[in-house]
Amino acid sequence: MIWISSDISLEESEIKMDFMRASGPGGQNVNKVSTAVQLRFDVQGSPSLPDDVRERLVSLAGRRITDEGILIIRAERFRSQAQNREDAIDRLVELIKEASKEPKVRKKTKRSAASKKRILENKRHRSRIKKMRKPVQSEE
Repeated sequence: MIWISSDISLEESEIKMDFMRASGPGGQNVNKVSTAVQLRFDVQGSPSLPDDVRERLVSLAGRRITDEGILIIRAERFRSQAQNREDAIDRLVELIKEASKEPKVRKKTKRSAASKKRILENKRHRSRIKKMRKPVQSEE
């Protein structure tokens, strides 16, 4: 059981992990040992996630989510498989925690009367400055 928050937890069976060879430096170890981890989590089919969290998670995941609704996280930062597995799970947990936060609703506000007055006065001032730049017309 993976605990995300007090009301959200995931079963270990909902997460599928595949191991592959990592790219990058590492000498002979890179060519022999499958240390990189590819974590797959079915966001659309998960019974553990509330609907609102699921929608926010899909939008947060971006390119990491497939058309079928499967979230893919690839971890190959470390040289050991255990550390990469832990890293992938931690990244999944952080992503779900971020999705579980409800966005703040924006409250519409109005400008104060004093700020409206300042804005209009500033516009009048700029207008006078620009009028002064024009050539003077004679009264003939």
